Amino acid sequence: MKYYIIAGEASGDLHGSNLIRGLKKSDTEASIRCWGGDLMQKEGAVLVKHYRDTAYMGIFEVIAHARTITKNFKFCFQDIMDFQPDVVVLIDYWGFNSRVAKFSKEKGIKVYYYIPPKIWAWKESRVKKIKEFVNRVFVIFPFEKDFYAKHQYNVDYEGNPLVDSIEESKLTFGSYEEFLQRNGLSDKPIIALLPGSRKQEIHRLLPIMTGLIDKFDGYQFVIAGASAMEESFYRQHITNNKAILIINQTYELLFHAKAAIVASGTATLETALFNVPQVVCYRTSSATYLLASSLVSIKFFSLVNIIMDEEVVKELLQYNLDNDITNELKRILEEPDYQAQMLTKYSKLREKCGGTGASTRIAELMVRYLKS
Repeated sequence: MKYYIIAGEASGDLHGSNLIRGLKKSDTEASIRCWGGDLMQKEGAVLVKHYRDTAYMGIFEVIAHARTITKNFKFCFQDIMDFQPDVVVLIDYWGFNSRVAKFSKEKGIKVYYYIPPKIWAWKESRVKKIKEFVNRVFVIFPFEKDFYAKHQYNVDYEGNPLVDSIEESKLTFGSYEEFLQRNGLSDKPIIALLPGSRKQEIHRLLPIMTGLIDKFDGYQFVIAGASAMEESFYRQHITNNKAILIINQTYELLFHAKAAIVASGTATLETALFNVPQVVCYRTSSATYLLASSLVSIKFFSLVNIIMDEEVVKELLQYNLDNDITNELKRILEEPDYQAQMLTKYSKLREKCGGTGASTRIAELMVRYLKS
């Protein structure tokens, strides 16, 4: 069968790559085109557009790139019609994928949504569009089944695929000493910096993160750089030359880190699944922040806290981040009981996320639904 998969950011590329691997196991004749990244391409899909060329964050950033986005829609719609897939599989990325869902459904093409938008956080009314234009929904958080059931819509939950990605990655890591030597690191404990996967996030958070380095003399600060982002872009936002940038080694960095400062997003859950104590932060434009504040309807903004429905990790938002991050990081590093409490709750979080094999089970379900 023919699959057209669309992901719009680094986390979607990761989940998409694992899904593609599962699809090829369940459907040996699978033909796949995708919008995504290097990981999806590595699994054998034909990469149509890379997420680094299509990811825009924030309402006003989207408006500024409206012409380019319109061209992307036209190109995507035509490419789908030329390929004539059996199904279009959408991964998160609601602003773009909602219109693709509508277009595909109107053209008689089945639409599956894998990792739907976080409508439980804001704009719950979007569920109407999902019910209208999406044939099947596959969720990755346990509480989402109850959320959709409340709206009389049945969805599938087979666990969180991040568990698979992390457990598989651990098998490839070398020793701590080898990691230090390969990256020119000292033997000081590592504080991992995860400033996000979008340019706007890195622009706003990395200068703050690296500006804290001189307050923690006994540690080395290592930035997790994504291969899809230009190294020069990271370097122009580093405010302390003691910071060390390593590219495309995020999971191995977390595996060896003592603690982490993390931009809100999928990385917060990844960090927790690696059992790394963390402080979560987020910063956007003032206008976007004010608008979003009036629309968001959840208590927490980090996935760790949302899944657990309690404050497991400290969330720091928008203002006074340098002082707040400093204080929280010191608590994590200097108060053993505080750190132990966080790690205990991480164990409960892993249980909620399910065991390994989620990507394979989801792929099997997709193929089974298509064949039926």
